Amino acid sequence: MKVLILKTKEEACEWVANHLILAIKEFKPTPEKKFLVLGLPTGSTPVPVYEKLVKAYQNNEISFKNVVTFNMDEYLGLAPTHNQSYHYFMDENLFNHIDLPKSQIHILDGLASNPQQECVDYEEKIASFGGIDIQLGGIGENGHLAFNEPGTSFDSLTHVQQLTDNTIEVNSRFFEKKSDVPQKALTIGLQTIFNAKEVIVLALGEKKAEAVYKSVRGEVSYLCPASMIQNHSNGIFVVDEAAALKLS
Repeated sequence: MKVLILKTKEEACEWVANHLILAIKEFKPTPEKKFLVLGLPTGSTPVPVYEKLVKAYQNNEISFKNVVTFNMDEYLGLAPTHNQSYHYFMDENLFNHIDLPKSQIHILDGLASNPQQECVDYEEKIASFGGIDIQLGGIGENGHLAFNEPGTSFDSLTHVQQLTDNTIEVNSRFFEKKSDVPQKALTIGLQTIFNAKEVIVLALGEKKAEAVYKSVRGEVSYLCPASMIQNHSNGIFVVDEAAALKLS
């Protein structure tokens, strides 16, 4: 695992965006490998990255026609049209502004009649594309990746996750009130993330400093899910100086 510390959040986001732009530019489809498969997160952290990807597309630097995406998670019980659903977030921040075909976009269905089967089908769909090539993710203040809370098995695949009160509290800023935040979510598992050929964890701001420290310098433990990236052969933490505060 590598750790890249950049001075500001803008520089960190620019590095990640440029890394993705280069991967898209360099990808050449073959009969065996038709698409570059990206795993994508939501939340405030990746928004500047998505802005830079949109700008690169608008400037004719890249096309997304040979890209397939899998989002990390979705709230259980929210319709895709709900303004706090991750379907809505991705459309607003990325998908509505680029040439990525709708058929190549994959997001877990928060209204699935059988959530467990939805999770099984999602894993099978990822496998059908040969797995995720680049998994981008943020990190929660408690070290969670996607909605994999502390205590989640490193062997976990896509599943239904009960959210902790801490995660609900943190995410309540996006809702009118805390009670509006769904109690459960559908999320890719920690093994799903670890199976990606490359994993990039983007962490910004002082509030993430403790989680970054535990993930990078602490014991590899299911109590801090992001610590598993220490064992990934192609994992990298990209952080600004504020998030790296406890590493010095």
